[in-house]
Amino acid sequence: MPTEQPLLNVTVVLVGTSHPGNIGSAARAMKTMGLARMALVAPECDPGHRDALALAAGAEDLIAAAVRSDRLDPVLAGCDLVLGTTARRRGVRMPERSPREAAAELLAAARAGRSVALLFGGERSGLDNDALQRCHAAIHVPTDPAFPSLNLAAAVQLMAWELRAAWLEGAAAAGATEAEAEAGEPAAAHGQLEGFFAHLDRALHAIDFHKGRAPDTVMRRLRRLFYRARPSERELRILHGILADAERMARLAGAAQDQER
Repeated sequence: MPTEQPLLNVTVVLVGTSHPGNIGSAARAMKTMGLARMALVAPECDPGHRDALALAAGAEDLIAAAVRSDRLDPVLAGCDLVLGTTARRRGVRMPERSPREAAAELLAAARAGRSVALLFGGERSGLDNDALQRCHAAIHVPTDPAFPSLNLAAAVQLMAWELRAAWLEGAAAAGATEAEAEAGEPAAAHGQLEGFFAHLDRALHAIDFHKGRAPDTVMRRLRRLFYRARPSERELRILHGILADAERMARLAGAAQDQER
């Protein structure tokens, strides 16, 4: 039987969970499908609560070993692919995957030895826009429109099964991205992309690109563009160099204007 190692490269990230029972049930759902990496971001309950441990039913070790953080970025810093579940379409439109498509894409990256993350939001409102902006694509479960509400632990179970099914069927290779196949290089990790976005934002301000307009919408669209492009680490270095030159030219132009005054 093939090794389950690819499944161990998948981190299930629960963001803002408010009910401890859902943490325990999610851990159980993961363990039954061969997933072992859990991360808890800003939980609104105690992960060690007796309800969490009772519903884990043998998967308490996943909760005990879970990465815990008040912020999402440190959890995603080393991830090469991040997909987030959502029931709604919000703000700037982003690429969408069905659960089956998402599982194939996640597992293809995991088979290549890359770290991937699968995000789930809190029970009340799911992932917010800020969290979704850190995702390469959104996963939409086609529930009945008359009753679209899906329990958090049930959503984790559904995606955990899709991942295991894709692994068992060997279907994940079809999820390899065309950009990576052409470049022959792995995509840059999440932390590297976030560093680039911060540099891009500084450079756009330095050259007065926004000209007084709110920069948020432009940055959201640029994030989507670069997430689709999946640049490699080498390509990000080139882009950083371009931005650095743009900042330098902006400083020189500013100094020349000051001398003329």
